[in-house]
Amino acid sequence: MSDRDRKRLRVAIIGCGWVAGSQIERGFDALKDRFDVAACCDLDDARARSFADKHGIERVAGYEAILASDEVDVVSICTPPSMHHAMVMAALEAGKDVICEKPFTSSLRLMDEVIAAEKRSGRRVMPIFQYRFAPGIAKIKALIASGLCGRPYVSAVETAWLRGPAYYSVPWRGKFATELGGVLLTQSIHIHDLFAWLMGPIAEVRGFKTTRVNPIEVEDCAVASLRMADGSLASLTATLGSVRRSTRIRLCFENMVIERYCRDENAIRPGYEPWEVTAATPELQQQAEAILAAAPVGREGFAGQFEDFADALHQSRPFAVTLEDARRSLELITAQFHAAETGETVALPITEEHPRYDGWVHV
Repeated sequence: MSDRDRKRLRVAIIGCGWVAGSQIERGFDALKDRFDVAACCDLDDARARSFADKHGIERVAGYEAILASDEVDVVSICTPPSMHHAMVMAALEAGKDVICEKPFTSSLRLMDEVIAAEKRSGRRVMPIFQYRFAPGIAKIKALIASGLCGRPYVSAVETAWLRGPAYYSVPWRGKFATELGGVLLTQSIHIHDLFAWLMGPIAEVRGFKTTRVNPIEVEDCAVASLRMADGSLASLTATLGSVRRSTRIRLCFENMVIERYCRDENAIRPGYEPWEVTAATPELQQQAEAILAAAPVGREGFAGQFEDFADALHQSRPFAVTLEDARRSLELITAQFHAAETGETVALPITEEHPRYDGWVHV
């Protein structure tokens, strides 16, 4: 029996912050028949000990020891962003399958290195975009895929959240060297992924970014204008200075408008319900509601993505979220930075000839 045919995958958590806790409590704990979270490690030994005690797992002294262990099948990387690339590459070299938090890495060149390394290794890497695994977004995805909406015209996406001094008191946050970017990398990345997943490839990007809310290096306000590959247009707005937190998605099609507006504590749940669908005629409204009602809905959030991870390994099929998805996410960020800093319109895809292929930040 191969490693991937085992019923339970043995997981080690790398980095013991709040994201790692969320992965266990909202993901792995719901799938104990598929996963055994067995170990953890962190550069902060006291935090690792506390995390291990809380979740009843083994604390291992160092990432190298975890990679050397035959008792670990999968590593889930929850460290600061600047550490992701080296850890993913080392895990593949050690023969481990990998789950990695966003943002995946700091440049398209490094992203392409991971894609190539995965192909060579025979192991698998899944980037985390758990917002896709929510019942509302699954239904809207099915509605758009049906073709009933007609041609897309224009879309608007707004991420208006709040982050202040307490958030940036964590030493690695707010710095390009460790966080890699601000609102575009850490907060709106999830909402922009949902938008691109629903609406398809982006052809061109223009935009602006600035830092106005906090005394930090990275951006905390940004806007972008997009031309999609299908010819429709879109606007993206993001800020960390909204005293009332909200997320808004509005998709205008030939035959209907699709909207989601969530506020306050629900601002981080844009994929959930209710979504508002307004069709041009009663007949179209009835058809749309039938599609929404029939759309398959699986587990939510981390649990949904981790279930897909286990199923895909067992079935030898692609993950629902792939490294190509992570690359497209970083490609949009690269284009937003370049457009904001040069005033140019950036055409996608971005290849190795582009001046930002080696990273969106010029230092």
